[in-house]
Amino acid sequence: MKKLIALLTVAGFLTFGISNALLAQEENQSAQPAQTEQVVETVQTNPLAAPATDATFHEVLKKQFIDGGWEFMSIILLILVLGLAVSIERIIYLTLSTTNTKKLLAQLEETLNKGGIEKAKDLCRDTRGPVASIFYQGLMRYNEGLEEVEKAVVSYGSVMTGNLESGASWISLFIALGPMLGFMGTVIGMIAAFDAIAAAGDISPTVVAGGMKVALLTTVFGLIVAVILQICYNFILNKIEGIVNDMEDSSITFMDMLHAYSKKN
Repeated sequence: MKKLIALLTVAGFLTFGISNALLAQEENQSAQPAQTEQVVETVQTNPLAAPATDATFHEVLKKQFIDGGWEFMSIILLILVLGLAVSIERIIYLTLSTTNTKKLLAQLEETLNKGGIEKAKDLCRDTRGPVASIFYQGLMRYNEGLEEVEKAVVSYGSVMTGNLESGASWISLFIALGPMLGFMGTVIGMIAAFDAIAAAGDISPTVVAGGMKVALLTTVFGLIVAVILQICYNFILNKIEGIVNDMEDSSITFMDMLHAYSKKN
């Protein structure tokens, strides 16, 4: 439930920010007609005076978004927002799950030698991260024998790995949907272009320009979405791989530590 609330919150912030940016641009554009009339009058009185017509990046992006067709562009934008929301939630979760395993193992060994199993349980319970949770599950079964401890470590390690990888499949789905919707817009744009040719009975550039532009813009935006989410996806996979490697290495050291402790006691 907490993950769902966090995901919806991030998606809401992203959508709200994009909506505010678009509304601000619309307000700026609504204030431009008066300025345009002044520029026209200036040019008429002084033809050598050239008006400044450089558009900002946001204005160009908005224009291309509208020209590409709001039907498919809005869906592609929604996929980008949802994909980024899931990616941000996963990155935050994985960052909080990262533990300094060397420091934890040193503290655990010192606690075992001084305070025994119960103190070691308290240390693992109060430490954040999947590695400490695996150690705690193993210590809970110490009285049942080291074989049971090893089984608990392996089983709970698989559970922790599944928790780390949850949500990654949604990102891969959004990566696939972005270009697919872009290509669908391309096909629809080409169909519109051929319909325009059939209606006009002429293959002139002005007849097919509208459909071709929609076809190209939807593909470009879909590929951009896929590239952005692919970078996030690879970063998340790299974080997961690093945490899993730490879990496996530290689990081996943990079992060796318990073997040495059992021989002393």
